[in-house]
Amino acid sequence: QVQLVESGGGSVQTGGSLRLSCAASGFTYRGDCLGWFRQAPGKEREGVATIYPTTGAWYISDSVKDRFTISRDNSKNTIYLQMNNLKPEDSAVYYCGNVPPRFCGDAIQTPGQFRSWGQGTQVTVSS
Repeated sequence: QVQLVESGGGSVQTGGSLRLSCAASGFTYRGDCLGWFRQAPGKEREGVATIYPTTGAWYISDSVKDRFTISRDNSKNTIYLQMNNLKPEDSAVYYCGNVPPRFCGDAIQTPGQFRSWGQGTQVTVSS
């Protein structure tokens, strides 16, 4: 059973930083693609970043590429999303999910490719 547990959300002011963590279990972590998507109230789901744990290759949305970084620690079956220079428009619930490997890059534009996800963690950025 796939389990994805996000943590690290919170409230910050514009320009602040947060690091989200996602601990994965219940599937072949190294054989999959993992990543983050977000959803704000009244808005469509938005793909943020994905990564292949085995190789470290990653994809990231143009809207955050200069501010966010995705990484992984395979010894902990955990991926991270480092978010710097946060803006109010980054406020959303952030979800960690897994993606079939062949859709790892596509999931940024098509977040429906995420198959399973955790409970989400709230990020609120105030101006």
